[in-house]
Amino acid sequence: MVEGAPLEGLTLFWSWLLLLLPLPWLFRKFFPAAPGASMQALKVPWFSMMTAPGSTWVKQPVMAFAASLVWFFLLLAAARPQWVGEIENFPISGRDLLLAVDISGSMDTQDMVLNGKAVNRLAVVKKVAGEFIQRRKGDRVGLVLFGSRAYLQTPLTFDTLTTSILLDESEIGLAGRETAIGDAIGLAVKRLREDAASERVLILLTDGANTSGEVQPMQAAEFAAREGLKIYTVGVGADEMVVQDFFGSRLVNPSADLDEDTLKAIAERTGGAYFRARDAEALARIYQQLDEMEPVASDHEAIRPVDELFFLPLSIAFLLALAATVLAMQPGMRGGVMAS
Repeated sequence: MVEGAPLEGLTLFWSWLLLLLPLPWLFRKFFPAAPGASMQALKVPWFSMMTAPGSTWVKQPVMAFAASLVWFFLLLAAARPQWVGEIENFPISGRDLLLAVDISGSMDTQDMVLNGKAVNRLAVVKKVAGEFIQRRKGDRVGLVLFGSRAYLQTPLTFDTLTTSILLDESEIGLAGRETAIGDAIGLAVKRLREDAASERVLILLTDGANTSGEVQPMQAAEFAAREGLKIYTVGVGADEMVVQDFFGSRLVNPSADLDEDTLKAIAERTGGAYFRARDAEALARIYQQLDEMEPVASDHEAIRPVDELFFLPLSIAFLLALAATVLAMQPGMRGGVMAS
């Protein structure tokens, strides 16, 4: 419903369809019955009611009333009943924002702490990035997940809640165990170049190096720069982690495979910035910085939410038709065969 529309509450989008209510009666009154012809027999459940001496189907008040109600509710469904809400002001920023999140096998490394509990990297990303997404009211937000290959999990949408839910439902290894950074950037460029937003931003989060895919990261960054896509890169993973083995505990660097040089080069080439997240708190601060660097200050557009209700009268029509059929097939009302 567009701004300024006068209707509010329960409305019929095609109310003129209700003018067809008398159509069955008009057909019966002004059009003669079809002449007899040689054709196969037609089974009618209520044949005996239609041919009983001194009686016709229309004269059966219950069945006639049920048929009339079915016709009425079918027309009511076709007229598209809607519930039109009050006008709401919706922020519009003119910015398209894509998040590319690494879900490769290395994201299962448990070198992060969340609420006092050791968790893997993806769990922290889900929480922090999910909250970031829900703060982006006014932006069109999309989600790319990548491992050995990249795929679009959520197209660009103003529905930030659904996007954050789909991020939370992502699983490690769903796109393969390796890391295709170049393919993730390439997919983002492809999706964003089709839109005419004034600002287009990609936030790419990974914990490794490019080990898979058909496009090299810097080649993809060149494409992004030519399309005016700004890329912020985030390297996630702790610098130190205690592991237990046969010889006891030892200190290792779980982020040894993180290719920071490439991530920095990608950000620099596209006018973005590189961030390093060694723990949950650092990642949260990074997303707060991104909020400040890419603010959601925007204009507002007035809209009216519309809920389609056609399924209600359609369901009633179906139930009435079903009840009439069951009633007509009861003992004493079973039909025979009518030749026409």
